[in-house]
Amino acid sequence: MSNQPHPAETPVIAVIGGSGVYDIDGLEDRRWITVESPFGTPSDDIMEGVLDGQRVLFLPRHGRGHKTSPTALNYRANIDALKRLGATEILSLSAVGSLKEELPPGHFVLVDQFIDRTFAREKSFFGPGCVAHVSMAEPVCSRLGDALAAAAKAADIAFTRGGTYLAMEGPQFSTRAESNLYRSWDCSVIGMTNMPEAKLAREAELCYATVAMVTDFDCWHEDHDAVTVEAVIRVLQENAAKARDIVRRTVPLLARRQGLCHAGCHNALDVAVITAPDSRDPATVAMLDAVAGRVL
Repeated sequence: MSNQPHPAETPVIAVIGGSGVYDIDGLEDRRWITVESPFGTPSDDIMEGVLDGQRVLFLPRHGRGHKTSPTALNYRANIDALKRLGATEILSLSAVGSLKEELPPGHFVLVDQFIDRTFAREKSFFGPGCVAHVSMAEPVCSRLGDALAAAAKAADIAFTRGGTYLAMEGPQFSTRAESNLYRSWDCSVIGMTNMPEAKLAREAELCYATVAMVTDFDCWHEDHDAVTVEAVIRVLQENAAKARDIVRRTVPLLARRQGLCHAGCHNALDVAVITAPDSRDPATVAMLDAVAGRVL
């Protein structure tokens, strides 16, 4: 199943909703679509709809009802399914813990870098039979970041532009020693889901940006042990409402794009595939029809 417009002609905005974000405000003509992926089963069906005349896709990252842990998520199937439905850019909404005093619960961070500490996940669409190496020097699309920043400012939401997201394996939270280590690395927030999601989005030639929504301070903070589940849930719900507002304001800004992304996201595979054409495994190439069909 593939419904891919050319990215230079038709923007299709995909939203991946993290903990607490299970809907999009103002989405009209909604329908849930089941997508089959050669990489397995996505987290859930994908909601398609229209927001201010713009086609939008929505995927609840953990599935409706939050059924799947970060380690068990099929990140490859999720990104592949969105690409098959024509997605050209992805807004990733993610609940995180704060690693800095100046980023309190309720604060949003538009991260621009990642450190990947995950170890139990499939991290690439490519592999034996077809090898590719994409650049991850700038893992977040600056154009999407500009739009998100403008939307957050217009919504009067407290946010910080820039910061490093430490992706841990989970599902357990960090030890205090780990938390302090990540602070010594100058990381801003910690979460469990944006890697390998961002890497796979780059391989699929999709623009990608993260809205990291702080729910609490990580365990390094002296007040951490006093935080109650009720308090975290309250912040989670407040963050979700603010995130939906940001999406509603960001989508019209992204709909104005003309031509390919100036940050190069839509051409990420131009010089990435290293396997010679006559050495590529046909079965592997067939699985890559949506992700890399443009260059294969």
